[in-house]
Amino acid sequence: MIMPGTVRVGIFHDDEGMTLPVYATALSSGVDLRSNEHAMIPPGGRLSVGTGIRLEIPEGYECQVRPRSGLALKHGVTVLNTPGTIDADYRGEVRVILVNLGENPFEVERGDRIAQMVLAPVSRIEWTEKDLLSETGRGSGGFGSTGK
Repeated sequence: MIMPGTVRVGIFHDDEGMTLPVYATALSSGVDLRSNEHAMIPPGGRLSVGTGIRLEIPEGYECQVRPRSGLALKHGVTVLNTPGTIDADYRGEVRVILVNLGENPFEVERGDRIAQMVLAPVSRIEWTEKDLLSETGRGSGGFGSTGK
């Protein structure tokens, strides 16, 4: 696998004080994404929150947007489409869809850590239509079928 050297990040010029995404610790898998706006999410509500950054992701990679465990545990706030995918050809602002599953309104302040982002390789294959597929022990057993 070819490893990317760097990911170019564009920070909107009118967003004074916004910084590059950073790893919280030396062994963190993802970087923190920070809010670039102030917002209030009511209980049961959802909102697309801007981060003020754009990315140039290398071909063969994607960025996955994931929840922060502390927000989920303490406030019931999580990323709605988890993991969210940022494709290598997207050049717009990275936005995070947050949902408030908690009982209280949740206030997002500019600069708050709202999600994590992980750079991941993407596999591309050729899809082929077939009338018959190989048999397996599981067959067409669906949800809960392996817990017998």
